[in-house]
Amino acid sequence: MPIVAQSTETTDWVSRFADEVIEESERRAPGKPVVVASGLSPSGPIHLGNLREVMTPHLVADEIRRRGHTVRHLISWDDYDRYRKVPAGVAGIDASWAEHIGKPLTSVPAPAGSAHPNWAEHFKAAMTEALADLGVEYDGISQTEQYTSGAYREQVLFAMKHRGDIDAILEQYRTKKAPAKKQQGQKPVDEAELEAAEGSGAAAEDDGSSTSGYYPYKPYCGQCGTDLTTVTSYDDETTELSYTCTACGFSETVLLSEFNRGKLVWKVDWPMRWAYEGVIFEPSGVDHSSPGSSFQVGGQIVGLFGGKQPIGPMYAFVGISGMAKMSSSKGGVPTAADALRIMEPQLLRWLYARRRPNQSFKIAFDQEIQRLYDEWDKLAGKVADGSVLPADAAAYSRAVGTAAGELPRTPRPMAYRTLASVADITAGAEDQTLRILSELDPENPLASLDEVRPRLDKAETWINTQVPAEERTVVRDEPDVELLTSLDDQGRESLRLLLDGLESNWSLDGLTHLVYGVPKVQAGFPADATAKELPAEIKVAQRTFFARLYHLLVGRDTGPRLPTLLLAVGQDRVRKLLSA
Repeated sequence: MPIVAQSTETTDWVSRFADEVIEESERRAPGKPVVVASGLSPSGPIHLGNLREVMTPHLVADEIRRRGHTVRHLISWDDYDRYRKVPAGVAGIDASWAEHIGKPLTSVPAPAGSAHPNWAEHFKAAMTEALADLGVEYDGISQTEQYTSGAYREQVLFAMKHRGDIDAILEQYRTKKAPAKKQQGQKPVDEAELEAAEGSGAAAEDDGSSTSGYYPYKPYCGQCGTDLTTVTSYDDETTELSYTCTACGFSETVLLSEFNRGKLVWKVDWPMRWAYEGVIFEPSGVDHSSPGSSFQVGGQIVGLFGGKQPIGPMYAFVGISGMAKMSSSKGGVPTAADALRIMEPQLLRWLYARRRPNQSFKIAFDQEIQRLYDEWDKLAGKVADGSVLPADAAAYSRAVGTAAGELPRTPRPMAYRTLASVADITAGAEDQTLRILSELDPENPLASLDEVRPRLDKAETWINTQVPAEERTVVRDEPDVELLTSLDDQGRESLRLLLDGLESNWSLDGLTHLVYGVPKVQAGFPADATAKELPAEIKVAQRTFFARLYHLLVGRDTGPRLPTLLLAVGQDRVRKLLSA
């Protein structure tokens, strides 16, 4: 069942962009579908920073669909781009792969062991699957197919005929002096911008400059397959184009009106596509939005093709807890697929929906994921009881589903930190996991682990893949006799009070009340006394008591929340480990 739009009641960034895009689309192309676009280069693992390139227009497109408009979200797979360098961190890839540099990504073999036909398809596959899990509806466009089929032939011929006009625009930026020094916090350019800056050929800049003039088109060599080519001449009337390859020495003369083995240089290719597809909205990263970069230059070039620059908000970088800015060319960076192994699609969608595009944020692969899940569950509670703020309600609605309906969800979403703790303690044993989770709420016991899936599976994967071995929980097999016998009277009394209350408090809430209450009772206060009624020393006594229990149960100062840990260990074993 489609989710009802809340746009008229919210002021979130998605609604504001949707208003602007609808208005602009009706002005430019009345009666036609609204077109938003993303571009992804499958040059390596497509990381979580790249995902913002998709999620920003997806969220806007989905809001427009909720309002009853027809939308096309185009994802251009830039699989006809050159293979720039051998990425680190990709299994089975070594320096020998340098022989493929300069070839189209679809002409580079897939990494060893891959079931896909080429490099580009290998890295597209994981992203395609992740986008399906995230509920992203889109039309995929392979730039290899577009160029090699001749779909852009008229645009290519037009660009070559008007190369002087394009060159004049680019010249405005070539003559500008570079900044004297890098500003603090300035980010390095991304892969496309690096390609633009470094150029695709030995004697040519990205913008097509060569020793014989400016040409905005780069042929792939007919012999070695690379783009290490230089156009030496072109005839506007006959479309006869000659080039030489600096890599292998091959030369060739072709008719560009029939030739499909090449592409426009990046700063011309991108605005050409804006005009060709009628794109109304396409965001770009901060590296594309700086003065003289692709988005700014493209805004002038697109007019030559009869189009207009899209509404193009700049989006900020996405980081990972404890990691620097991501770069897919370096390999080893988390992808959307990696994130979806440890978190539900709703949480990942929410992280992108709740922040404006120009706000950076981090995605947690460390302990911070537990806090994020607590925040998410708290938001769900506010939505349920009606106390949520409008903008937060909008972000939640965009996270849990799309215009087509809600995404599959965990039927009984227990706290992620609790599920992670249980998965840690039980090492994935399903019978033990079911026993412990059923005892969390004895009045409403869990009937099957399916009730807490897929969240349970995500938490278990997080424990197994992201938590260091030294931080995993291992319950003692035998009591720590030395520690038990060293306890003073107060220490032994605290254990007795705990053990006496186990049976009558054997639930998550009951054990929480018990472990926090023991130090209060020992200090002469009621077990249910509130923090305002207690002296500060009680908190110190509680921390001391908790640390003692952790040492006796798992041999460390800390561990999973004690109520969860006690339930996991079981009454009999707790009594064994806490009795002298």
